[in-house]
Amino acid sequence: MTNGQTKEAFESRLRRIGAERYHDKHPFHHLLHGGECTPMQVRAWVINRFYYQSRIPMKDAAFLSRCESAELRRTWRSRIEDHDGAVAEGGGIRRWLKLAEAVGLDSDYVKSCEGVLPSTRFAVDAYVSFVREKPLLEAMAASLTELFAPKIHANRIEGLLANYDFANETSLSYFKQRLKEAPKDVAFGLKWVLDHADTQEKQDAAAAALIFKTDVLWSQLDALYSAYIEPGRIPPGGWDGVTGLLAESERGAA
Repeated sequence: MTNGQTKEAFESRLRRIGAERYHDKHPFHHLLHGGECTPMQVRAWVINRFYYQSRIPMKDAAFLSRCESAELRRTWRSRIEDHDGAVAEGGGIRRWLKLAEAVGLDSDYVKSCEGVLPSTRFAVDAYVSFVREKPLLEAMAASLTELFAPKIHANRIEGLLANYDFANETSLSYFKQRLKEAPKDVAFGLKWVLDHADTQEKQDAAAAALIFKTDVLWSQLDALYSAYIEPGRIPPGGWDGVTGLLAESERGAA
């Protein structure tokens, strides 16, 4: 094995990956944040993104099941609590369902994950499998897309509030809460990766893991763009734009 870069140089390498590959640059996000998505397109995004949100605690549980360090388990388990919450307050997943209701979707339909695009399932399931099977260093490095999340959450809040009637304090509570949670998570994860990626080989593997995760996020938006925007061909199993809609009297306007 060969000596790797300094921690400072390696962190810069990881941050460059985000600068080049993070999904805030995807054209779907530009349309969404700019108020150019139709109600159907917004709802399709909410449905498909829920599948990712619902699998995050499953991913973290898979990670925890492989941790022999009690200290690491104690730190990491807060991620599951952030998403699943407690009985009375369902964490990030329940906050996402508030967004679903605000845009006119039945939360039970969204929770069923019917209508999720095949490509979304494939990408998200691949991420869960990656974390379950890869070395802990690579599994944790893949989570470092959180380095770049606060910016996209802030832009999303600003763009949705400016352009859509459904956007308010309640419907956007998921993103506002993540502005508080993500910095804590990523500070720990980044330090752990920098401390443990102590050879060139380990640094290369960690960087590849982060690239993999950016591909997972990017491919989900590619699927949405292809199915609902251009050329607009919804594949078998994808949401049809009608199923799962709330009655007019129950919905917010998207």
